[in-house]
Amino acid sequence: MANSPVTHLFNTVRGALIGTAEVVPGISGGTVALIVGVYEGLVKSAGHTISGIRLAVADLPRKQGLGRAKAEFGQADWTLILTVLAGMAVAVVLAARFVAPLVETYAIESYGLFFGLVLASLWVPYSMSGRRWGSYDYAVALLFAVIAFILTGVPPAHVEPVPLVVAVAAAVAICALVIPGMSGSFILLTFGLYGPTMNALNERDLGYIATFAAGAIVGLACFVKLLQWLLDNRRHMTLVIMTGVMAGSLRALWPWQDDARGLTLPTEAAAVTFGLMAVGFVVVVGIMVLEHLVKKPAPAAVESEPVDSGQHRSS
Repeated sequence: MANSPVTHLFNTVRGALIGTAEVVPGISGGTVALIVGVYEGLVKSAGHTISGIRLAVADLPRKQGLGRAKAEFGQADWTLILTVLAGMAVAVVLAARFVAPLVETYAIESYGLFFGLVLASLWVPYSMSGRRWGSYDYAVALLFAVIAFILTGVPPAHVEPVPLVVAVAAAVAICALVIPGMSGSFILLTFGLYGPTMNALNERDLGYIATFAAGAIVGLACFVKLLQWLLDNRRHMTLVIMTGVMAGSLRALWPWQDDARGLTLPTEAAAVTFGLMAVGFVVVVGIMVLEHLVKKPAPAAVESEPVDSGQHRSS
């Protein structure tokens, strides 16, 4: 069942959801990956892939063969990677053309829905470590929530989309994609490159896209191995920090903000927006409940006592 066509289809849909999220500023593809259950698999597979490439490059000049590289590549879940990437690639192109303009037109209502989605998804990293949180864990989460809250309040800049700036912005944005709570599109908006990047996608500007892809690959290679190590060796604290970052980053999704990202009180469309917040919250809770029911182990069958075939009589 793990490699069935149905599984591949679902992974493609999961990739499409992640890709769609990354087009909308404030929505984290990492958060969506957590919600749909492919986050750790993708991070670990990406880490093994990067290690394999590094070993292949290191071993070829020495004529040592590709044994070590093949061993690393073999540990990556390629069906997961390829199906998710296929869904993401299609979704990014379509969302840039159709979803982003829709969100821009109905910004307040859209961000209300997203706020509810991410608020409910805080439970995912909170519960993933399998350990009870202590007072120190809550203090660390609060610290990183404050840091994320401050960073997501930085007003957007306006820079020229020269190749070096595009590459650096892409490297930072791809790291934000990997971190649940941080939005790659929001980082691009902060750099002032969200509009140029969406235009490049829509107009098939291959030079811009290639520069962006190069920066993203460098950023991913530098960050994913660190994150893989943290999940393998400092899992609980890594998830504590993720939870704090996600909580603080909710600021980016507050529907009522001024042009400098200052928070304001609810004004227009308040009733509809709060209703959509509730809808988003309930949808994520429903997904988590459904996943729990699917993964719940079936009760073990009660074995009947064996019948004694011998005739044991007391003398």
